[in-house]
Amino acid sequence: MSLQEVKSISMLGLAHVGDGVYELLNRSQLCREGHTDVQTLHRLTVARVRAEAQAKAAAHILPLLTEEELSIYRRGRNTHVNSVPHHAQLADYHAATGLEALFGWLYLLGRLERIDALFAAIMEEEHAT
Repeated sequence: MSLQEVKSISMLGLAHVGDGVYELLNRSQLCREGHTDVQTLHRLTVARVRAEAQAKAAAHILPLLTEEELSIYRRGRNTHVNSVPHHAQLADYHAATGLEALFGWLYLLGRLERIDALFAAIMEEEHAT
């Protein structure tokens, strides 16, 4: 999509796309790691894509973001959401929405190498802890 087309999408729309992108990245990573049991794959995926984990991932990559990317993250983070899951803290949910908006924005602009680089940084942190 063109930058103009992507700019016409709401932050929640970008987060919607980014949620799918981020989940697919995590599902693919778990398969690369050799997990094959469906229950294990599901449990590990949920653990990685829940708001708390996404907020931690966002905090890790914030120093790596360009000004433009940081602006998208902040706008996504500050977007009013209609509901927050009962198990999530509000601050974590907002940070997760910012991360998802960023990944959606990058994906729709075709910046797949940048997505891969940011996701690799997240995975480095995940495996370091």
